[in-house]
Amino acid sequence: MIDPLLMRIMTPPLDSAGRALARFGWSANGVTYLGFAIGCLAAVAIAVGETGLGLLGIGLNRLFDGFDGAVARATHRSDFGGYLDIVLDFLFYGLVVAAFAIADPANAVAATVLLASFLATASSFLAFAVIAARRGIEHATLRDKSFFFSWGLAEGFETIAFLIVVCLWPGIFVHAAYFFAVMCSLTAVQRIVAARRAFK
Repeated sequence: MIDPLLMRIMTPPLDSAGRALARFGWSANGVTYLGFAIGCLAAVAIAVGETGLGLLGIGLNRLFDGFDGAVARATHRSDFGGYLDIVLDFLFYGLVVAAFAIADPANAVAATVLLASFLATASSFLAFAVIAARRGIEHATLRDKSFFFSWGLAEGFETIAFLIVVCLWPGIFVHAAYFFAVMCSLTAVQRIVAARRAFK
């Protein structure tokens, strides 16, 4: 919901860090892979009940998620890099939610509902991007992205906020997961309505 605003604020410092990493020989895809590996370790930590370590891993994963695009802008952007970034992002989100189900079987039903809502947001997001690209539609404020980013109630910032909350207070996972599943479902509906208007 507030991702475009955050991107405008965070892009200058991230670009500075990206240029520095590029000078040290880092590649954008290498940063993406490293961030995903850290995210996987975060999920493992959560699955064994170490939510504090999991939270640290989530923070580092998101930091590297910002760095990879910055390195790409400092060197050269590629379609595969954009593809890899979004695929591993969605996989990371799913792994963390699954980790809460593994950590406590009482979380399993809520985690399953939330993962189903993630499928709705992911498919509505990616399908919109495919059709927008075919029609030459660009986002007015996010032209440096690899593909069209459709807006919604639950976007990247809200997802990370949810993960932070349930890591800090794992006992509220069930209620928080159901609440966020509703937000994700509403986001999918928003995108479907927007697609009907845009692609009619």
